[in-house]
Amino acid sequence: MYRLPVTSLWPGHLIPLLRNRKWPFIIYKEFAMTASAALFDHAEEAASYLRQRLAAAGLPTPRLGMVLGSGLGGFAAQVANALAIPYSEIPNFPQSTVEGHSGRLVLGTIGQVPVAVMQGRVHAYEGYAPQQVTFPMRVLGRLGIRAAIVTNAAGGIRTSLKQGEMVLLADHINFTGSNPLTGPNDNRLGARFFDMTSAYALAFRKLAQAEATRQGFALTEGVYLCVPGPSYETPAEIRAFRALGADLVGMSTVHEVIVARHMGIDVLGLSLVTNMAAGVLEQAIHHEEVMETGKQAEKQFTSLLTALVPQIVSQIASQITSQTGSNEHGASHR
Repeated sequence: MYRLPVTSLWPGHLIPLLRNRKWPFIIYKEFAMTASAALFDHAEEAASYLRQRLAAAGLPTPRLGMVLGSGLGGFAAQVANALAIPYSEIPNFPQSTVEGHSGRLVLGTIGQVPVAVMQGRVHAYEGYAPQQVTFPMRVLGRLGIRAAIVTNAAGGIRTSLKQGEMVLLADHINFTGSNPLTGPNDNRLGARFFDMTSAYALAFRKLAQAEATRQGFALTEGVYLCVPGPSYETPAEIRAFRALGADLVGMSTVHEVIVARHMGIDVLGLSLVTNMAAGVLEQAIHHEEVMETGKQAEKQFTSLLTALVPQIVSQIASQITSQTGSNEHGASHR
């Protein structure tokens, strides 16, 4: 997706490179740097298209983005003044191919808050590179979101978890063997090195737990481990993941969160335990079960997220005001 066209390497351009003993590295570096610039340009092109569609529909720029996982796409019906755009219409956007992922970006408002809701995502197991899997998050970042809610369907590793239970993500383990930031860094998207200590914003997690209590249910926290998929895990793998400290396992989310944090976007993560992981129960795992559990949990899931959206945006606004005040106070004493 982000490759330098071969036609741009003219023979006259190659000759001095071939004379250099380090020519393979030089050519690779040139390809990689062009790919990094192309990522920014492609994301900006998609964001520009969405700005035009928003303006034409008289909708405000989204302040919060959401990614809906397998079986959870029904939440998009909560968006008021909805403008639904198929991924196929958005420049450079990857296409969802998995059942339960509608492949639409729904723009509008929830509780008067402008939002961009991804009704489905793409996965590495569909054949996409990590940079493509995370491209939609890049676009939402360029569009201007300051916070993101990422959701997924997950297998329960921790034996105290129950099918149909929602779990707040406190941290994650990237077990995919890849990172979407591998290669040259484009500083227009974010810093080369950045902290992941608070990958999932503590302030957002406190809001979610308080809201769950108000709604009459407990919302525990857990660590999500991401594998490439598409095969479900073996019982031996689940035992190993449990030893590593994982409570949940799935095939998404982690790369999106890495990219969101790279762009300075604060994240809230939620998993729906759609099945117990391999070996926890003496039964096989089926994708149909994942979809059905998502439908059963839809009411509680919808109620929680609908209440959280304005609270999260208010929290972000308070942080911005606080930072602005601190900067002005500091400047006055220089």
